[in-house]
Amino acid sequence: MITNLELNFRDEINVFCNLLTMSYCSAIETMTPERKALHKAYHDHHYGFPIHDDNELFGRLLLEINQAGLNWETMLKKEAGFRKAYNNFSIKKVAAYSEADRERLMNDAGIIRNRLKINAAIENAKAILQLQKEDGSFEKWLQSNHPKTKEEWVKLFKKTFRFTGGEIVNEFLLSIGYLPGAHVEDCPVYKKILKEKPMWLKKD
Repeated sequence: MITNLELNFRDEINVFCNLLTMSYCSAIETMTPERKALHKAYHDHHYGFPIHDDNELFGRLLLEINQAGLNWETMLKKEAGFRKAYNNFSIKKVAAYSEADRERLMNDAGIIRNRLKINAAIENAKAILQLQKEDGSFEKWLQSNHPKTKEEWVKLFKKTFRFTGGEIVNEFLLSIGYLPGAHVEDCPVYKKILKEKPMWLKKD
């Protein structure tokens, strides 16, 4: 005999599975008003839109790295804390962080206090400074390597940066318009992004 507890558990599993197969665009509509407002602001104005400022590109990469093992909602809630802690994502300033800065970050409740992620942010800032010297900017480096498959991008990022696994690289590139799939085609934001001419539209 199946108990009510088992039925409730099955219902919860079904809901979870449905959410996994939903697009981000659709999943937002199932959220509570508070959560929906948080996610919709990012979905409607940032997710999948090209970024042309190197510091903002660095900031997005930093957030994607810190999301590892957590969820994006946590990052959205803590974004202001990250901006404050990491000097508004200034590549030059973060690259120059001292040991005292690392300890400051480890004690900052406004961010994710993970030493590996903090060290990755600093080392990645240094790597981007080098890319800027060689290619002119972080954006130009990304453009010069386009197009690539997801697998090729992951290999390149692992060679160039710290703490950049497959899911991190995939979400970073989706979020800045280098890979397609951030929005479904019937999402109103999809047409807005097309007007911004994301890199995934350019085949060569």
